Amino acid sequence: MHLAEPVKELSEPVDFAWPGGADAAVSLTFDVDAEAGWLGEGPSYARRLTTLSEGRYGVVRGVPRILRLLAAHSVRATFFVPGHTAELHPDTVRAILDGGHEVAHHGHLHLRSDHVGAKEQREEIERGLEALDRVGAPVPAGYRSTSWELTPETFDLLVEHGFAYDSSCMGDDRPYWETWQGRSLLELPVHWSLDDWPRYGWNIDTGGNTAAPGELYSSWLTEFASAHAERRHVTYTMHPEVIGRPQRFAELERLVEEMGRRGGTWQAPLAEVAAHVRPLLEAS
Repeated sequence: MHLAEPVKELSEPVDFAWPGGADAAVSLTFDVDAEAGWLGEGPSYARRLTTLSEGRYGVVRGVPRILRLLAAHSVRATFFVPGHTAELHPDTVRAILDGGHEVAHHGHLHLRSDHVGAKEQREEIERGLEALDRVGAPVPAGYRSTSWELTPETFDLLVEHGFAYDSSCMGDDRPYWETWQGRSLLELPVHWSLDDWPRYGWNIDTGGNTAAPGELYSSWLTEFASAHAERRHVTYTMHPEVIGRPQRFAELERLVEEMGRRGGTWQAPLAEVAAHVRPLLEAS
């Protein structure tokens, strides 16, 4: 694990000098929560077969659609996979790897770090690592916390286990150093406005949003234009059970096609972005 010493604010833009002379970098990322996305909410969900089936849709229909789209456009992405998903759907993980994509860490049973103690947080990290290893995934370079709630305990576990980057925080819209008590992690930031779940995630108990699919595309495209103007990186976050539904998937297809048409974009998994920006941030 490399630490930035001292950690500095990015008061001035960093020239990230994207590969191939690209004007911006984009990472498409997918949280393959499957059934774990609901089981992590509590034991009562083990009996809720309809709810679990929606999570399963993500691996049955969502991931195959996504992989076909990415292959057709020669785009490589990052898939954050909970350990439980890897155990229950090992063929899905292998299909992701066979497509040349990155498999990153997303806990084990999708437990929110801020809802459990230090012992459970360690188990989430270590059981997730073990499950990914058992299905043949390389040691993951990156981590994304469940519901994007990173705690001090999990932060320390990421440093302890040598993760190259985290993608859970929102302190900048460029790659930066997230810090806690003198320690640092390379952060590839996210935001709710670039996530499909706040728009379409819906539960019979809590309700949710039912935004029109076109709104997501409009937001994505505006962010893409801004990233080009500022020569920065942007991370889009999706869930296969959400974006994999045809009326929403059409908007992802539009985005991928538009990025290819405009050109000047380095589309890369987060691990490759992390490897590229780390020395530039350390030198800034």
